[in-house]
Amino acid sequence: MVVGLCSVPSLSYAAANPYVSVSGGLGLMNNSSEDGNDDAVEYNSGYLVNGAVGLKSDLGRIEAEVGYHRNGVDTYYGSPQSDTDVSVWSFMANGYLDFDMKDQGIAPYVMAGIGVADASIQSDTEEYGDTVFAWQVGAGVGIKAADKVSVDLGYRYFKPSDVTWDGSTYSLGSHNILAGIRYSL
Repeated sequence: MVVGLCSVPSLSYAAANPYVSVSGGLGLMNNSSEDGNDDAVEYNSGYLVNGAVGLKSDLGRIEAEVGYHRNGVDTYYGSPQSDTDVSVWSFMANGYLDFDMKDQGIAPYVMAGIGVADASIQSDTEEYGDTVFAWQVGAGVGIKAADKVSVDLGYRYFKPSDVTWDGSTYSLGSHNILAGIRYSL
């Protein structure tokens, strides 16, 4: 999907407008299975922040994004874990298809992205990490706030490939609710 979103409008990006954006929000990480054991790890609600640079044309947007996600571990096989966190640095290439409603000042969008995620789990005494492929899909709306400023409200599902920490394999994935600002340069 990303290839399609990026390749179709590629001819129009010669006259595209650059932009920068920042966003943040609530990260609701799915419970993780460990080596096939469902719900081995349960997470607290967390947060995420993203920064991106991109190009916008009449057909859509393409961007490079760096993100940071952090969630506390609530339980590990039912045992409370107050001092353990999972953090993920993501490096994504995203494509957006904007449905610009110029007269209303809003632009609903759908997006998809691919990249890499550097996921780690850390406690007071240990830390393990793994770098894996990641993808994300989402939808939302951009609301024009000023001549060069848009407020973005959206949802994304973020999914790294399974990670290996200390010899065990864990599934990761999160539902993210985001609010952000996009500034056209």
